[in-house]
Amino acid sequence: MKQSLLMEKYPTFDLQIGKDETSLTSVDEILTALKVNIDAHPKVAYIGIFDHLSHTKSIDGDIAPEIKDAKNILFCFGVKLPNPRVLAVRPRSIGVTDMGDHFHISFMEPPMPMATDAMEEWCKALADKA
Repeated sequence: MKQSLLMEKYPTFDLQIGKDETSLTSVDEILTALKVNIDAHPKVAYIGIFDHLSHTKSIDGDIAPEIKDAKNILFCFGVKLPNPRVLAVRPRSIGVTDMGDHFHISFMEPPMPMATDAMEEWCKALADKA
């Protein structure tokens, strides 16, 4: 996984998985695999799937031509609620994009190391042929 700043302010993790590096063949299969991990984690609540590509198409938004599918899986670790400001960084999301020859997996760094470690592990496990 590569850690970087998106737009010089958002800390993100990105992983590119070649289609020959995974047994999963679609964005939906990857989301299903991620949901298994989310459901198995005792401190995580699954929220849903957001079809980013369909939404952007429906509002005549701009879409890079190499993007074939793009969805987010939403969930929350939410193990503490110390003040109302933490809601600004919740819930969590992992984005999965089909780029034709590979999948691009990305998420914004959570403020909690346990969440970061779990999300990184879930994403890396998707490359099950590497």
